[in-house]
Amino acid sequence: MIKLSGLFFLMLFSLQIVMAQDQQLVYDNKVYLPEIRTVQCYNTQKEQSLPVIALNSNERLFFSFDNLQGGSKIYAYTIEHCTSDWKPSRVSPLDYLEGMSEDRITEYKYSFGTLQQYTNYSLTLPNTQIKPKISGNYLLKVYENGNPQQPVVSQRFYIVDKQVGIGVNITASPQVNLRRTHQKVDFTISHSTPIQNPSLDLKAVVMQNGIPQTASWNKNPTFVRPGSLVYNDVNSNDFPAGNQFRKFDMRSLRYKAENVQEIIRDSINKVVLFTDLNGNVAKFTDRFDENGDFFIRNQDGRDPNTDSDYARVYFSLNTALPTTAGDAYVVGRFNNYTLNETSKLVYDASGKRFTGSILLKQGLYDYKYVWLDKQDGKTDLTVFEGSFFETKNTYQVYVYYRRPGSRWEELVGFVDLNMVKR
Repeated sequence: MIKLSGLFFLMLFSLQIVMAQDQQLVYDNKVYLPEIRTVQCYNTQKEQSLPVIALNSNERLFFSFDNLQGGSKIYAYTIEHCTSDWKPSRVSPLDYLEGMSEDRITEYKYSFGTLQQYTNYSLTLPNTQIKPKISGNYLLKVYENGNPQQPVVSQRFYIVDKQVGIGVNITASPQVNLRRTHQKVDFTISHSTPIQNPSLDLKAVVMQNGIPQTASWNKNPTFVRPGSLVYNDVNSNDFPAGNQFRKFDMRSLRYKAENVQEIIRDSINKVVLFTDLNGNVAKFTDRFDENGDFFIRNQDGRDPNTDSDYARVYFSLNTALPTTAGDAYVVGRFNNYTLNETSKLVYDASGKRFTGSILLKQGLYDYKYVWLDKQDGKTDLTVFEGSFFETKNTYQVYVYYRRPGSRWEELVGFVDLNMVKR
C-alpha cells in the first residue's frame, strides 16, 4: 500500500511537470519560464531600437535571452505572420517565408566570472535559414526540444514595406482641461497608389514610447483628399503626456552610480536604490531619459552579454496610499510594461512607502511606477508620476493595408518620431 501511494504521488508530480511545460502560446511579448531573463530584440542599426526592419533590405534584428539554469539547451524557433491586431493571419508559411519554416538557435555563450551562472542565446533575422517574404506583423516563437507545446519566449517584431509617406504633428490637447497634461498626435498618410476604401482597407496604429498597451487605433480618416488621408479628429490620439522616466545605473557592482544607494555582494548581488518620491507634483522638472529603454552594460568586464552579472534590485516609492483600491507596479521596457507578481510592489503602512525587488542584469534602466485600479481594471500612469505636456516622448505610427482580394495585411508605412533631437 505504501509503495502504491508513493508511485501515485510520483505519477502526479510528473503530470504536474508536463502540465507546467505545456503552456499556451500567446501572441505577445512573453517569457514562459522563470529562468529565462533579459530578452532583447532590436534593429541592429541602433541598440534597443524598436524591432522594425525594412523588407528585402540589409537591416537585421538582433534577438537574445539568458537562461539562468546555465548549461546548454536545445532551442528551436520559427516566425509566424500575424494580423494588425496580433492574431494568426492563417497564411501558409509558403506565402510568407523563404527557406525553412524552423531552425535551431546555434549561437550561445556561457557567463564568465559572474555569481549568477547563465547561458546567453542569440540569433539574427533574417538569416540564411529563415527570411520573411512579405511585410506585416510577425511573432518570433522559441521553444524547447523542437516541441512547439513547450514555449520559452515569444517576441513581436515588424517587417515594413514602405509604400506610403507619413507626416506627424504633435501639439497640446485641443481640449481645454487637458492642455497641460496631454499631447495630441495628428498625422497625414500620403499615397501614390489609389486606395478605394480607406475606412475598410487601411488601419493606422499610434503608440507612445513603443508601448502597445496604450496604443490608439485609427480606422476612419477625418478627411480624404486626392493622394492623402488626414487623421486629426479632435477626440483621437490624445495621450496623457506622463512624465520623464526614472532611471538607475548598475553598470558596475563595485562603484555606486546614479540612483544607487547601496551595493551588497554576498552569495547574491543586491542593489538598493534611493527611495523615489511621488512625481505627481505641480511643476514639471525636466530630466534626461531613454523613453523607457534599457541597455545591458558592464564596466567590470569586457562582453556585456556574458560578463554582466545579475543583481536583485530593490525599489521603494515614498508616497501615500491612493484612495482607490488597487496595486502598484514598477514597469519599463525591461519587463514589457507587464503587470504581474514580479513587478508588483507591497505597501508598508508604517513607512508610508511601496517596496519591491526584481532580478535584473547589469546595465542602465529606465522605469516608472503605475497604479492598477481594481474597480475599473484600468492602469493609471499619472498617480505616481503626474502628467505634463512638456514631457519628451517618442511616437510611432504603423500603417497597415489590405489590398482588395488579398489574404493578409501589409505593413506599408512606419515612422518613429522623437520629440527631442539628440
